[in-house]
Amino acid sequence: MTDPVKALFQPFNLGTLSLPTRVVMAPMTRSFSPGGVPNAKVVEYYRRRAAAGVGLIVSEGTTVGHKAANGYPNVPRFYGDDALAGWKQVVDAVHAAGGKIVPQLWHVGNVRKLGTEPDASVPGYGPCEKLKDGQVVVHGMSKADIDEVIAAFAQAAKDAQAIGMDGVEIHGAHGYLVDQFFWAGSNQRTDEYGGDLAQRSRFAIELVQAVRAAVGPDFPVILRFSQWKQQDYSARLVETPEALGAFLKPLADAGVDIFHCSTRRFWEPEFEGSDLNLAGWTRKLTGKPTITVGSVGLDGEFLQFMVNTDKVAEPASLENLLERLNREEFDLVAVGRALLVDPDWAVKVRDGREQDIKPFSREALMTLV
Repeated sequence: MTDPVKALFQPFNLGTLSLPTRVVMAPMTRSFSPGGVPNAKVVEYYRRRAAAGVGLIVSEGTTVGHKAANGYPNVPRFYGDDALAGWKQVVDAVHAAGGKIVPQLWHVGNVRKLGTEPDASVPGYGPCEKLKDGQVVVHGMSKADIDEVIAAFAQAAKDAQAIGMDGVEIHGAHGYLVDQFFWAGSNQRTDEYGGDLAQRSRFAIELVQAVRAAVGPDFPVILRFSQWKQQDYSARLVETPEALGAFLKPLADAGVDIFHCSTRRFWEPEFEGSDLNLAGWTRKLTGKPTITVGSVGLDGEFLQFMVNTDKVAEPASLENLLERLNREEFDLVAVGRALLVDPDWAVKVRDGREQDIKPFSREALMTLV
């Protein structure tokens, strides 16, 4: 193992969370859980990564117990005895392989379409109502709805703790429900949950506070957030480091232990005048550990493969990433597509076998290996 690579395979400790390596498996929706229940194939999918050098697995998005939380077929849920029993099998397998795992708790919000499982009659829920042809396609959330969703996240976190998960990640990124409250374009409320960014953050702050109260002071809570959205890759929630700090501090104070800073390309600077990426700035401004993510280990980004079905992503140099990690710009590195197609990615990097890493293509999304 070369000296720069060693940083990726050092332990990481934060309170009760002790990771054998700095490699994190990024959350990736796989849609291989019929009825919302993780099955034996899902168990093996996660176990293989834990057995091959991944220190922390962040599960695919798993929906909390609210009637409008789900937006896609065959995604796992994190409520109900059957689903929780499936996740308990995942936890036990990952721990037996020497890894740690947290579920990504998810509510899709207004992305949900009528006709989606489990109840086809339920529309999307979001900060504001949306009508189409006289029909409600997005239900504008009342205060009672907000309280209900927050309670669902808190219950999911409590259940995660009960079945032996090593923490939880709240999905607050990419244009889903929590993020919809952040964004002025989707949140035009005139009550205490709307207004400037500080007010639009109230929903997320209350949600984090409720999760923290449910699990106690020592259970790790991760928040994933992003500047870009599904609808707009050029979007920016904040334009300056000062604004980023003002946005993040109340979330840190509410109980976030680690920020998972979602970007499309980890190497791109977040603001002019500095080489720091979003994770680097977040760490500097909050003092909290951060996870960087975005096309790690591949020579192309995700969108290219969804448009060009015959394109293959070859393994890419990790030199820039390792330099940043060794400078302590961020603490952990989330790997997505490279780990999706090659469960042994981490050990191949560790052992200097980059030439053996499998390339990624869209076909990899169709199987669970």
